[in-house]
Amino acid sequence: MDTRALRLFLNLTETLHFGRSSEACHVSPSTLSRAIKQLEDDLGVALFLRDNRSVQLTAEGTRFAQYARDALQQWEQVRNSLLESADELHGEISVYCSVTASYSFLYSLLSRFRKLYPRVEIKLHTGDPEHAVARVQSGREEISIAARPGQLPSGIAFRPMDRTPLLFIAPVHMEFSEADWRRRPMILPESGVSRERINQWFANQQIQPDIYAQVTGNEAIVSMVSLGFGIGVVPQIVLDNSPLSDRVEVLATEPALEPYEIGLFAQERKLRSPIINAFWSLLDPDASSPVALGEEPS
Repeated sequence: MDTRALRLFLNLTETLHFGRSSEACHVSPSTLSRAIKQLEDDLGVALFLRDNRSVQLTAEGTRFAQYARDALQQWEQVRNSLLESADELHGEISVYCSVTASYSFLYSLLSRFRKLYPRVEIKLHTGDPEHAVARVQSGREEISIAARPGQLPSGIAFRPMDRTPLLFIAPVHMEFSEADWRRRPMILPESGVSRERINQWFANQQIQPDIYAQVTGNEAIVSMVSLGFGIGVVPQIVLDNSPLSDRVEVLATEPALEPYEIGLFAQERKLRSPIINAFWSLLDPDASSPVALGEEPS
């Protein structure tokens, strides 16, 4: 059963923006437009009011959105019940993570999953880790890997994989003193878990930082620090995997920033899916490092 048109439609109802929806769904804007036009032709009504500046749901579009959600949920329930009785799992699963997480954690997970369930197609999407939980919430992805936020959103399950410190980094050979916190330019993440902890750290130290740049993506922070633009903050796992790690150095700070807890995210209700549950169950309860994750299943 091809449910793509319904999924594209529901994504557009959330963003009300053809460009953002096509990017999130990894299709071209023209493909998205054709899918919506085909639905409207099949139904005989307009689902959206659109012009050059805005997109809005019609009353018929709002009613059809409820049908689409119900239809997809029922399809998943039927599909899951059929999979449970099948001799071998088959189907697909979508996974989202950052580029760093893809080779730090995901490689070993996918290797094990492929050996155990060779008929399951894996759709891997990479991007900013700050979007990981939202993509699972919206249903765009079944599984994501990212840092655990201070409070989990309702209906989202989390399974820890590893912990990594958050580090202040500076260009190599830069002399630094406590007074420098107030005059050295800072290169900070634009948003997310690390930004929240950095803001709290500066507030606790009663320091007003001089923010030079707010950056999306930890790898970009390492690059800017290595070029001498200022002091940055990144997870240690990013620094360990960066080709620029020899061009920066870690600053000893007291107190240390609260470390990241990295793990898997999924919607709680979707864990009833045999495929998603199979991926979720790859983690042993006591697995706490990429080395442990890389061990072959017994």
